[in-house]
Amino acid sequence: MAKFLLLIALAVVVYLFFKGIRRDAGMQDSVRPSPPRGKAVPEDMVRCTVCGVHLPRSESFTSRGKFFCSDEHRRLGVQEPGKQ
Repeated sequence: MAKFLLLIALAVVVYLFFKGIRRDAGMQDSVRPSPPRGKAVPEDMVRCTVCGVHLPRSESFTSRGKFFCSDEHRRLGVQEPGKQ
């Protein structure tokens, strides 16, 4: 009877060993690094004329050669000095 229990214990150990190896191999496949993207082209940063915030040129609003962070600041910045 002891030999039979030893055989069952050995089978359980072998089963758990191979199950662990398969799980580790599966995790390595799912943690694969993403392919490298093309190099990002640096973009010019500009400063809002009204509040001074720096932002990428592509996200800025431009009027009369000045840069603004939002349409509201663009409207404020292009108003004539005497009007409020």
